[in-house]
Amino acid sequence: MYITVTAQKLGGDYSQSSADFVEYLEKENQGLEQEQMEYFFNQYEGEIPTLEVVKEIDANTTKLKKKEPKFYSITVNPSKYELRQLRNNTKDLKHYTRELMKDYASSFNREINGRPVTVDDIKYYAKIEHQRTFKGTDKQVRENQPFATKILKLKIDIRKIEQGEQEGSIKKLEAQINGFEREAPHQQNGKRIVQGMQKEGNQSHIHIIVSRKDMTNSVSLSPGSKYKASDVMMNGKKVKRGFNRDAFFGKAEKTFDSTFGYKRNYAESYTSKKDFIKNPKIYFTTLLGLPTSERAVAFKILGKAGVPINNLPANNVQLALKTIRYLKRGIEKALRSGSIGI
Repeated sequence: MYITVTAQKLGGDYSQSSADFVEYLEKENQGLEQEQMEYFFNQYEGEIPTLEVVKEIDANTTKLKKKEPKFYSITVNPSKYELRQLRNNTKDLKHYTRELMKDYASSFNREINGRPVTVDDIKYYAKIEHQRTFKGTDKQVRENQPFATKILKLKIDIRKIEQGEQEGSIKKLEAQINGFEREAPHQQNGKRIVQGMQKEGNQSHIHIIVSRKDMTNSVSLSPGSKYKASDVMMNGKKVKRGFNRDAFFGKAEKTFDSTFGYKRNYAESYTSKKDFIKNPKIYFTTLLGLPTSERAVAFKILGKAGVPINNLPANNVQLALKTIRYLKRGIEKALRSGSIGI
């Protein structure tokens, strides 16, 4: 599970309207029949019109300054292993979203009228998407770029020959292009991976638009608060403040596991991510101490994420500092790219 929580910006400023973001989330519906479309939904309603989403989010901003976020985006990216556990992607992910938003609400260390924040205080709209395209920042696109540059140059040369601006054999240049197309290191279905190409396989994920203000438009609930969950004294009173992201991510994972009966491997758990960041040696020691079958699955997960595991020692005694540093670099890259499902 890879989850991000971000304030929506347009350039260097916070978006003053959700219209552009909502329109962006409508991209998969283009050209589809009505019964094939995915609609926005919230905790209790489904098939919510896009105009209603924009109207409700944009109107729920009382007393927020121009330099403050008006709404946040939560993106939930289940791993391919987690998606395999689902029977019906859309139905199951909608159910999970509604359970997840309960976890989101309970992660606020805030009170409204003397009671804890609940999901009924959260104004949000969510949508399931089933497609992803390769971005320019993806490893596959970046490592294919030298070949893309050569191919582009050859295509420009062909155009010049066709226009009589230079001499040469178009067939030879086309043969070179075909060669570079085949030599590119990253292919999908026999074609060179390029920016904008749709990714194969199950790519289902969740987008959630969350208002900064609560349902009554009177209380600010910011998951981007600079304060961690804490109690402070203000004007002689103890006041709760902050949002516990660590708790939210941990709850999100446990909720998925309990909802769908998913048996999570250590290598894809939120616990392992924290272990890796705080103490890599504990991370690798725990990894190597897993039962044989679980360790094999962990290695497979890490290998699929691009982590160099060929030189991983067979036991704890062989766990040398040099090996830890070597693997640490690979795992750091995988975590940054979100390719390890944690």
